[in-house]
Amino acid sequence: MTASRLRVAVSPLRRDPRRRQTETLPSVDTVVANLRPEEPMHCLRPAAITAAARSFVAAFDGRTLYAVKCNPEPRVLSALWRGGVTAFDCASPAEIALVRQVLPEASIHYMHPVKARSAIRMAWHDHGVRDFAIDSEAELEKILAEIGTDPAGLGLIVRLALPKGSAALDLSGKFGIAPEQAPALLRRARGVAAKLGISFHVGSQCADPARWSAAIRMAGGVAVAAGVKLDVLDVGGGFPVAYPDCDLQPLGAFMAEIDGAVFSLAERLGKDAPAEIWAEPGRALVAQGVSVVVQVQARKGDALYINDGVYGSLADAGSLNWRFPLRPLRQSGAGLRRFTLFGPTCDSLDRMDGGFWLPEDIAEGDWVEVGQLGAYGATLRTAFNGFDRGHLVEVADAPLLETPGYAIA
Repeated sequence: MTASRLRVAVSPLRRDPRRRQTETLPSVDTVVANLRPEEPMHCLRPAAITAAARSFVAAFDGRTLYAVKCNPEPRVLSALWRGGVTAFDCASPAEIALVRQVLPEASIHYMHPVKARSAIRMAWHDHGVRDFAIDSEAELEKILAEIGTDPAGLGLIVRLALPKGSAALDLSGKFGIAPEQAPALLRRARGVAAKLGISFHVGSQCADPARWSAAIRMAGGVAVAAGVKLDVLDVGGGFPVAYPDCDLQPLGAFMAEIDGAVFSLAERLGKDAPAEIWAEPGRALVAQGVSVVVQVQARKGDALYINDGVYGSLADAGSLNWRFPLRPLRQSGAGLRRFTLFGPTCDSLDRMDGGFWLPEDIAEGDWVEVGQLGAYGATLRTAFNGFDRGHLVEVADAPLLETPGYAIA
């Protein structure tokens, strides 16, 4: 597969065709004044991503695996590498091949619990991937069958199912083995794995640090029941970032909860305690690193029709009713008014009702910057109705919001 096809497979944005950007531009305002874009424009802030990565790596007492699905843009991956992230959580052959292409020395971990046989073969034989997540004995047997007769270096991470929690996006329904069934799978995996671990995921955008300590205690109970030596405890992702009206504890509060629970786990397990602790942040590292500039195409009272929507970068604003920080790019002395946003497609579901406050005099032709879209803003885009165009530029100004505990470049 060629590099260009890989690029399209995991990140369909393209640079503005009128400009071959070789430098980082000073600000979003400068870019809009020069280009006057009539299509959505993604504004990448590599320095902010590097700073967020550096903050997380410094705070987390373990190994940080970036969840590539969140934003696979090659320049995002490189910015994370500069921030000290050298390991990557991949979920597909395309993600694995991309990371290996962009960062040949990276450590790649195949953390999707259900994989095609061809994907297992490609990961193991072509890209040197040795760590695989599983949540069933059938998946374990599939891996053993496809990697060949020499499983040297095989790492198996058993993903536990968690009960439904308070995260904005619950991830308890699709993957994970029940705690009462996990000990048997751990014992079977221990017999063939050079590295054995337990993982879980508390859910995306989880604002409660205690969810991690509760999950670690549950993992400890499973390990005791299994009676096997653990090499890895993977505390997953879900670390939250700032959005409007979102009251977050600082990053240190989450790390303190994890550290305390890991210490208790080590006391409980003794010589069988895991030597490595992993985490799989995605949103926490990249959300603040990209904003999207949209243009108002029409106004009807309190409704604004813009050139991006739920089939594009703003999927979470529609399906999840999330609010994102907004900044009009035209100076206005008018007061603020609450607007509903509609995307460009002909589907009436292309609607965002979260309550977006903008100047009362906003009008057709105005540009608005939407922040915190580095996480999933590009990867969830579709080509529905032909509205699949989106350009990418690099800027140096600060993100619209700061998440407590993270450095902002």
